[in-house]
Amino acid sequence: MITQKIKPFLYLGIFYLIVSLVIRLVFLFHPITTASFGFFEIIKVLSIGIINDIFVFTIASVFLALYFLFLSNSKYDKPYGHIILGILVLIFLYILVIPNNIFKQYGGSIAEIALAFIGLKILFFGLMLFLPSKRIQIRNVLYFIILFLYSVIIIFNAVSEYFFYNEFGLRYNFIAVDYLIYTNEVIGNIMESYPVVPLFLSIFAIGLAITFFIYRKTRKELLDLPNLKQKFILLGSFIVLVAVSLFGLSFTTKITSPNVFAEEIEANGLPKFYWAFTHNELDYFQFYPKIDQKLAEKNFLSEFSTPALTRNITSEQPELKKNVVLISIESLSADFMEHYGNTEKLTPFLDSLADKSMMFTNLYATGNRTVRGLEALTLCIPPTAGESIIKRENNKNKFTTGSVFKSKGYDVKFLYGGYSYFDNMQDFFAGNGYGIVDRDNFKPEEISFANVWGVADEDMAKKAIQVMNAESKSGKPFFNHWMTVSNHRPFTYPDGRIDIPGNAKSREGGVKYTDYSLRKFFEMAKKQDWYKNTVFVIIADHCASSAGDTELPMDKYKIPAMVYSEGFIQPQKFDKLMSQIDVMPTVFGLLNFNYQSKFLGQDVLKSEFQPKAYIATYQDLGFVKDDHLTIISPVRIIRQYSLKQKPGKLSPQFNIYYDENILKDHNQKLVDETISAYQSTSYWLKNNQLNR
Repeated sequence: MITQKIKPFLYLGIFYLIVSLVIRLVFLFHPITTASFGFFEIIKVLSIGIINDIFVFTIASVFLALYFLFLSNSKYDKPYGHIILGILVLIFLYILVIPNNIFKQYGGSIAEIALAFIGLKILFFGLMLFLPSKRIQIRNVLYFIILFLYSVIIIFNAVSEYFFYNEFGLRYNFIAVDYLIYTNEVIGNIMESYPVVPLFLSIFAIGLAITFFIYRKTRKELLDLPNLKQKFILLGSFIVLVAVSLFGLSFTTKITSPNVFAEEIEANGLPKFYWAFTHNELDYFQFYPKIDQKLAEKNFLSEFSTPALTRNITSEQPELKKNVVLISIESLSADFMEHYGNTEKLTPFLDSLADKSMMFTNLYATGNRTVRGLEALTLCIPPTAGESIIKRENNKNKFTTGSVFKSKGYDVKFLYGGYSYFDNMQDFFAGNGYGIVDRDNFKPEEISFANVWGVADEDMAKKAIQVMNAESKSGKPFFNHWMTVSNHRPFTYPDGRIDIPGNAKSREGGVKYTDYSLRKFFEMAKKQDWYKNTVFVIIADHCASSAGDTELPMDKYKIPAMVYSEGFIQPQKFDKLMSQIDVMPTVFGLLNFNYQSKFLGQDVLKSEFQPKAYIATYQDLGFVKDDHLTIISPVRIIRQYSLKQKPGKLSPQFNIYYDENILKDHNQKLVDETISAYQSTSYWLKNNQLNR
């Protein structure tokens, strides 16, 4: 009896394991998986993966278990059937009529979902109550629907994981959580990037075929329902299996490997998604290695000429009230530029501009998402564990680049071609005193092309010129931070601008079109009166991809950056190692600004500057210095790598590739510096010491 009743679970479980195995094999041989695997390592990855999948399916089948638990014929007998139907109707009316019911208190669409669920329950329960001769057929229909939902969800999850891995080289993480929250942009991105209709039709077709197969093999189990004793035996067994699965996942999800790709492939995406959903902010002091707080602050602040968090920055030269335009470019990896070895001529304008600028040739992004780049350029502090500060609740009244400019009488704005509510940008920038110009500020006739991420970069360039012209007439200098959007999947843009069609949806096209738009912007800017009194800072927000053989592959954080100002900035190359957080303090130094600073980045042109960089994911915090990469991770893990530049045809300043060899014996001084920097930053943020 028991063996027969678990057949639906077995069939669905086997299907899930087969799909999961296929997706793992796809990941193993995917081009983004640059690591190589030996035979025994493949066996290990697949074995741990299967164990993870069994645990996950057991937990996920709880809904199927509840469905079978409540299958009964006796509940339709008088008077129970009418009482149950009456209770369901009362619950429906409670949700529908009572204005502040428990479901509505949760907000969102919870009340509507509950109303729909109870409504359907009433419909089918009523049909089975009043049409007993059709009860088997109705139950079969409901059973078929349950199987179909499970089958489709299994396939859909596998397809989603494939596309996510194809983009990031990772299983689900914080980004997947963001994608769930920002459904409008994400669904729009999917619709524009992929052949959605054929894809969904295929998913439903396969799901339907699997459902028919399992239904035919198991529908007889609905004819002879278990009695109460048998249900308790089945329920007790299932509870034990779920407990074992939860306990097992607490171990298998902590299995680590020196090969990051192995960790990702052997993992199951659903526990990783759940973890990311519940851990958008990591408490440094709970999860990371730490030292005495006063010692950490002393170590970190010793690199500044005045070893204090609040420092007076002074210049012997008179201040220059030049306009400043900061352009952060979406996903512009260094290796897209010819300077760094690219031969496809994707950035002819930026390459030409770099030769006329102060070019920072050895600069690293702090993270792998736009909000991390915006955080680094605005707050000028190392990244911290968890989500970017931009997306946290306590993100306002910070000491920012905008606040420095405002103290000098500047007009300060953030320009973005999309809707700035995305990624909490509007809340962050408005909460820190920036004016905002986004897609809401465009008239229909000002938009030549738009996709889900926003108007085309060339349209934003024209709007930026309008904004700057209006600002210049006020007599005040201006600081504008423009974030580009076109170099982002689906990589669509107007046709006829470059030699790659706008509907080709290629990364190379997105890069080249953004370069084209920047050329147009500078062509327009040169015709304006304010142009020669303006400093332009051009920098990527992050690289196009962050996947690599190690937790933090160096080449996936190397970004181009330059400061250009005709007649003011002399063309030169700055080759010392530096971070994204050092850029704006350096610009303030070029303008001879006197100000009180809480920035944790440095003016790289000062004699006291110490070459270093901070690179991180949402949980791995890295510190690059003296040819070493030190990484601290949750559960107080410390890893250290020696860095040796790989041989290549390019000069060392433009060669972005390194061999990262893990060290058994750590350089303790660099470990202490790493902990000091991240611990101090986390402490100051937690205690609002980086506020204005």
